[in-house]
Amino acid sequence: MRAPYLRSFSLILAVALLSACGGKDDKAAADATAASSALPVSLAPAQQQTMARTVLVSGPVTAYEEMQLGVEISGQRVTALLVDVGQWVKQGQVLLQVDHRTLDSELAQADASLRQAQASQELARMNYERSAKLAAQQLISESSLDELRASRINAEAQTSTARAARDAAKLRRDFADLRAPADGLISKRLVQPGQVVSAGTELLRLIRDGRLEWRAELPENQLADVTVGNTVELPYAGQVVSGRIRAVTPGVDGQTRTGTIYADLPAPGPLRQGIYVDGRIVTGDGPVLTIPTAAIVQRDGHNYVFTVNEKQQATRHRVSTGQAVQGRTAILEGLKAGDQVVVDGAGFLGEGDRVRVVAATKAAAR
Repeated sequence: MRAPYLRSFSLILAVALLSACGGKDDKAAADATAASSALPVSLAPAQQQTMARTVLVSGPVTAYEEMQLGVEISGQRVTALLVDVGQWVKQGQVLLQVDHRTLDSELAQADASLRQAQASQELARMNYERSAKLAAQQLISESSLDELRASRINAEAQTSTARAARDAAKLRRDFADLRAPADGLISKRLVQPGQVVSAGTELLRLIRDGRLEWRAELPENQLADVTVGNTVELPYAGQVVSGRIRAVTPGVDGQTRTGTIYADLPAPGPLRQGIYVDGRIVTGDGPVLTIPTAAIVQRDGHNYVFTVNEKQQATRHRVSTGQAVQGRTAILEGLKAGDQVVVDGAGFLGEGDRVRVVAATKAAAR
């Protein structure tokens, strides 16, 4: 009985040993398969770096001062329109004329009345001077001299009244000519020749000195970083236009919690009034946390980076980014110095994917 028992035990032991060896081989094969399927990636650390601090914002290009021009008389017809949109004008240049025939007649009458008053004043003056000599010789009475003195004063007053009337008529005549109040560029025309206009109606617009500025609305946390004198860079039409912050609102709007900045622009320049451009406000240099720009993945309108955990799995982190300079991007939120982020292969990763860390050149080659 002993021999059969030993043979059965040996057979069972052999089967168990074979099964154990087969299990180890299967596990090793599975591990090898998982390693071969893991995506090769390279890592780079988040590092502190001195970089120009900037604020990115969009805003319109507007006129620094745009004048709305019109005439000061009503019911007159436009007889001459001497400028058009886009034309540069000089201060005092006649831009538009309305019918001034009635005004010319009134001015001529006022001039005649003034000359008549001046003649009466001169006669009264001479009469008084002659009478004053006679009164000194006691050839006329003092009362007669007083009457002549009063006549002279009355004539002077009449002359002053006539002169004021003439000046008023001349002023009304001048109102018939719309003149440029300053050097500038005609930006809009709202009138046609032959049109009957009213006082105060806008007829033309003038950009004073052709001067433009860029305006932008900033939230209160960014507004605090911007000061007068900061440089603004505006990319447009393949070039970068540089401006300078002229003014910053001292407070913020109670509803929107934003404030406005005003930047002077060079003139002449490629920018035109009304266009909307992105601006980069340089607020100074300072240390910022940066990572390679290639490590940033944009998905669903947000920026993400990937790190690798101890299980060699990819972990996704949402980050807030700043400016990018020479292949590195500033990280405002979401990482700390020393964090290792995936660079090569980041665009192919998802949360929890298995990865295999290799050198940067090998990951890129893959």
